[in-house]
Amino acid sequence: MRLWLGTIMLVLALNFSCWAAPVDNVDYLVGEGDVLKVMVYDNPDLEITTRISGNGIIIFPLIGEIRIDGHNVAEVGQIISRKLAKGFINDPQVSVFVEEFRSQKTVIMGEVKVPGLYELSGPTSLMEVISTAGGLTVNAGDLVTIKRKNPSKPDSDKIISVNLKNLLEKKENEANLIIIDGDSVFVPRAGVFYVTGQVQKPAAYKLEQGTSVIKAITMAGGFTDLAAQRKVQIIRKVENEEVVLKKVPLHTPILAEDVIVVPESFF
Repeated sequence: MRLWLGTIMLVLALNFSCWAAPVDNVDYLVGEGDVLKVMVYDNPDLEITTRISGNGIIIFPLIGEIRIDGHNVAEVGQIISRKLAKGFINDPQVSVFVEEFRSQKTVIMGEVKVPGLYELSGPTSLMEVISTAGGLTVNAGDLVTIKRKNPSKPDSDKIISVNLKNLLEKKENEANLIIIDGDSVFVPRAGVFYVTGQVQKPAAYKLEQGTSVIKAITMAGGFTDLAAQRKVQIIRKVENEEVVLKKVPLHTPILAEDVIVVPESFF
């Protein structure tokens, strides 16, 4: 009985870890309104809790004003450490923590159950934002787009593409998937393709990145005994006209709205 319960708990833990990987606060970019706690090892008189001003500045003992907005938590610690090392403390060890996060917002649209504007409470991963929006719909595609403001080029947003399938399989670098203030997240509708003719389960199927003819036929249950396996056709729309591709190789990539036709063999 204990072994059975242990197995169930392990499965649940693995599933949860795919969706809610922890986000490290050291990567969080601080800004106006954040409340920071700063501690210097073996110097309790220098411990402060302070709110970042509208100019992105904090006031620190011995140093005075320090501009820190736009830096992450780890960088703030390094900035303070370097300044203290200039004639105040030998090899200062500085720790910085975010005590209170400022109000931040992101927009998520497309194939989530409750699209809209959401507040971010500190560092928030892409999967956490999707979960907050009710999760993905059954029609959601794999490739998510994040539009992010580019401080160095105000007229040109940075576009980040994320493959959700790779993310869940731990093939994406999660450190690059933190959603920040002002991000716009779009989950597109998945493309579909159709398989008809001599296959076990003719139907429409969700298009995944890298789907080939043989994978599509496998998704449709495989060939029937009557299938002409070397005469597979693809009906494809090209500039609003239908084009028939005959005797296509089984490794041919599938596009959205393709119709795969497996004819009957008469021999």
